[in-house]
Amino acid sequence: MNIHQIYTYNDLRNFTYVIALDNGDALVLDPWDADASAEAVTSAGLSLKAVINTHEHWDHTRGNEALVAKFGCEVWAHENGQGKIPGLTRVLTAGESIALSDTEALRVLDTPGHTYAHLCFLITREDEPQAVFTGDTLFNAGVGNCHNGGSPEALYQTIAQQFHTLPDHVAIYPGHDYLANNLAFTLSLEPSNTTAKTWLDRVKDVDPGVSPVVTTIGDERSFNTFFRLDNAEIKSTLEMAEASERDVFLALRARRNSW
Repeated sequence: MNIHQIYTYNDLRNFTYVIALDNGDALVLDPWDADASAEAVTSAGLSLKAVINTHEHWDHTRGNEALVAKFGCEVWAHENGQGKIPGLTRVLTAGESIALSDTEALRVLDTPGHTYAHLCFLITREDEPQAVFTGDTLFNAGVGNCHNGGSPEALYQTIAQQFHTLPDHVAIYPGHDYLANNLAFTLSLEPSNTTAKTWLDRVKDVDPGVSPVVTTIGDERSFNTFFRLDNAEIKSTLEMAEASERDVFLALRARRNSW
């Protein structure tokens, strides 16, 4: 199995992913550009088995219909995406495991917060987590907003219960490239964070379509404010020295909305 990351150069800075399986099948996750997705599949000599949508927002589903028309593939997504996601043929449920090879699988995570029709997908090898496709739930150095059908409280529960608990080595494949801006947000709250400064210097001029940067859960613990809810400097900046992690998360999400 191989993961191919496609950066789409649109204003929203979307990522699409092509998962190439050893048996010659492919899965396309969140297709922005049907032509680019189809080219990635056919140029590798693959057959498109399914489109997978992390959620119902148009920038993650706009390539569905053209890919279905070209390849006759299925479309998989959350049950709450019915009537919202073009071409939906298979509803995925939390805990479901989709075999990718004899040793690898795609485990379905129900991850409400950004919307209530949001799924994330954990790649496991021999049942051990290796990587996670996070859509608009978790970004590099940030988390998703809740403006269009979501809930900050639900997002906190999702991040705390399903992402804070992942092993450090798990690689993160998000739905958008917001890394530099999110690192700047971290430094606005925690200016002493030298790791965030180093990463920002590294990525601020990087073209994600040429040299994509992949972080891990361990990296996120060091510079993602939404993983650093007990950090004294962040809490001091927020004037929330005695606040709970939940309340700090909600305050960070509210501040990020207008930052």
